[in-house]
Amino acid sequence: MKNNNLWILTEERPKREVIANILMMFAKDNKFSCFIDTIRILPILEKGKFTFLYEVVGFRCNKIERVFIKSVSGFSSFVDFLIFYQEKQPTQKDIPLYAIEETKTDDKESRNTGVYQRASKFVFLKNYYPEVKKVMLYNLKIEQKEAPTATYIFGTKLLLTLGVEIQGKKLEEKIFKPFNSVDEIVAFKKKMRRAPKGNIPILIKKNGDKITISGRLFKSGGLAHDPNIGALSLISAAIRKLGWTGEIIITKHGLKQKHLQADNKFIKIANRLKLQIQKLVLPASKEQNIYWKYETEGEKLGTIFIHLVVENFTKGFSIFENHAGCEKGYFITSEGKHIPLEKYSDRKAYKAGNKNKIISIPDLILIDFGRSEVVNVEGKKYQFRQNGINELKSFGDIEKTYIKKYYPKYKIIRTVVLYGGTEKKIVEIEVGFLLNENGDLVLGIKAPVLFKEAIKNLLDFWK
Repeated sequence: MKNNNLWILTEERPKREVIANILMMFAKDNKFSCFIDTIRILPILEKGKFTFLYEVVGFRCNKIERVFIKSVSGFSSFVDFLIFYQEKQPTQKDIPLYAIEETKTDDKESRNTGVYQRASKFVFLKNYYPEVKKVMLYNLKIEQKEAPTATYIFGTKLLLTLGVEIQGKKLEEKIFKPFNSVDEIVAFKKKMRRAPKGNIPILIKKNGDKITISGRLFKSGGLAHDPNIGALSLISAAIRKLGWTGEIIITKHGLKQKHLQADNKFIKIANRLKLQIQKLVLPASKEQNIYWKYETEGEKLGTIFIHLVVENFTKGFSIFENHAGCEKGYFITSEGKHIPLEKYSDRKAYKAGNKNKIISIPDLILIDFGRSEVVNVEGKKYQFRQNGINELKSFGDIEKTYIKKYYPKYKIIRTVVLYGGTEKKIVEIEVGFLLNENGDLVLGIKAPVLFKEAIKNLLDFWK
C-alpha cells in the first residue's frame, strides 16, 4: 500500500530549520521512525519549467512517500503553516493535522509582538478548523531572555488555555500552566505592572455578569493596533473558553463608528466571540467560507524562488529577507550575528518631520562569497517592474549603514526580481530574473552571476 505524502502549505519562505522541526514533530507525534540529514528545499521542474511546487529532501521516513511545499495566500488572519498528510494535493475541503505559527521574536526583543500580535490568528482559525492541533513554533536567532516578562507569561498562559502548544522555547512548567478560571485571569492581570503614564493600559474588570477589557485599538486612522488586537482577542477567547457566557465589553478603544468595518479581522473575531465595543454598534461580519487559496499572483513567488535556488544550488545565501507578506528577518553580520534593522537612519529627524530618514530595505539581500558580491533584490510583479527599478535608487542608506559596515570589501549589486506575465525575454537591464506565470525561468541581460550559476545548476539537476 502506498504511503501518504506530507503537504506543507505556507505564506512564508520555508526555512530549513523550521521545516526540519515540523518534520520531527510530525514523526514524533505519530511515533514514526525517521532520519533527518541536511534539509534541502528544491523547486520541481518539468521540461525546464517551474511547477510551483517544492520538494523537501534530506528526510527519510518509511511512512511518508514525499514531502511537498506549496505557497498559499490566506484570507485575513492566516497561520504560517498548514500541514496535511494525504496522497493528493490538498483542497480547501481537506482538514489539516497542524496549524503552525512561526516566530523569531522573543520578549527580549519585543514583549508585545513576541506573544500577542500573532495570537489573533489562533482565535480566527477556530472557525475553520476547530479540532486542528495548534502550535506556536519559536525559531529563535537571538539569545532567549533568562527571566520571562510578566507580559510574556500572561500571553503564553492564555495561549496554553486555548490549547496552543509551544515549541522551540524553554518553558518552566511551574510558571507556564493554562488558566483554570476567569477569576484567575483577572487576578493575574491585576498584579501586572501598569503601562507607562499616558498609555491606555489593558485592564480586565469583572462585575456580576459583565467583564470589561480596556485597550486602545485606534491606530493610523483606523482599527489597526495589531498588538492590542492580538491581546484583546486572546484574552476574550480564553475567557470564553473557560465558560464565560456573560457580556465582554471592550472599553477605552479610541474608535469611532466609522472605523468599524465588517471585513476587519478584529470585527470578525468580535462577532464570533460575541464582544461589544463600548458605545458603538458592532457591524455584522460576513463569514468567509474559504480560509486559504493557492498563491498565483504575488511578487514573493519570484523572490522566494530565487532565494531558495541560490541557497540550494550555489554557495551563496541570504543575509536578510523581507519577502512580501512574510516575516521580516534579521540582518546577518560577517561574524554571523543576527541583528534587527533600524527603521530610520536618523530617528529624531524622522520624528521631527523629515520622512527621508526612513531606511528603505530590499526584499532580499544575497551574498556571493566566491565573487565578493552582495546582491540587493527588489521584488515586484511584472506589470510593476518600473516601480521596482525606481526603488533600487533608495537603497543607499541600508548599504551605507549595514552592508558597507559589515562587508566593506564587497561589491554591491542592485537588481529587480519579477513574477508574472508571459514574457520570455527581459529588456530592462536592471531586471536580473523573471519567473513568469507559466513557470519559465528568464535571466536578465545583466543578471548577477550568482543568479546565472543558480539557474544553470537547477536546470542541470533536472536534466
